[in-house]
Amino acid sequence: MKVFGIAGYSGMGKTTLLERLVPELRARGLVVSLIKHSHKAIEIDRPGKDSWRARQAGCQEVLLLGEDRWALMHELRGDPEPPLPYLLSRIQRCDLVLVEGFKGGDFPKLEVWRESEGKPTLWPDWPGIVALAVEGRPPAEVPRVLALSDTQAIADCVLESAASA
Repeated sequence: MKVFGIAGYSGMGKTTLLERLVPELRARGLVVSLIKHSHKAIEIDRPGKDSWRARQAGCQEVLLLGEDRWALMHELRGDPEPPLPYLLSRIQRCDLVLVEGFKGGDFPKLEVWRESEGKPTLWPDWPGIVALAVEGRPPAEVPRVLALSDTQAIADCVLESAASA
């Protein structure tokens, strides 16, 4: 299993890139998974439903199985967020895990950057950034520049740079 990160400020187009990148990688025969880290409190369950009620009652984990999918929810209950290696150990076997977030993690990442957003790059302050996928004029002295619109070149970069998990 390999791991590769997608980084960038909010609004830069990370999710839009992922919507193009995942089908490209799947067309190349890869099984792809995603770990997304959010600094916000997330709620994937609906208040009042059985699984929500079980979590509210104090269950540490609730596994919900339906006709089309299953989901495992784990309550931190004040514990620190688990590190990326722990989360990777929970992912079912696949060829590639894309990671959005975990800015401090020292694994290879692609930064999504749009000149029109008027923000500086995360590179060189974030570890692991091997390339920037840019829209607009790239900032000077970046490691490798790819056009944000060139999904095939970005997929090539991901596959060349991904690290073993």
